[in-house]
Amino acid sequence: MKHVSLGDKSLLMGDDLADTLLEYARLVGDSDGADTVTLRAIGPDGSTAEVGILLNSSTSLVVESTHSDVVPPDNSEVVEDLRERMRAITRPASAQPEERWVESEYDNTDMI
Repeated sequence: MKHVSLGDKSLLMGDDLADTLLEYARLVGDSDGADTVTLRAIGPDGSTAEVGILLNSSTSLVVESTHSDVVPPDNSEVVEDLRERMRAITRPASAQPEERWVESEYDNTDMI
């Protein structure tokens, strides 16, 4: 479990999610991009909440370890989605050449 601070908000979430979110925030900031992430976390009152986070080059995110025994909400799908987004930034798909245009295949003069 890790304690994550975003502005004036404090959240508890699983280690894997917190670490992945921090790395994704760095990549988004480095690319001067922006993105949103929706996840489940434990708020200051101890309840589980769905949280939307805007990430951009101005995002200030602090991740700290805790000694909490609380079981974090399951965010395995969010972690995998963030990893896919990270791969898209670090290893973008290469451009594929288009099929060569062959005029005879598109010659429709008989339709005029």
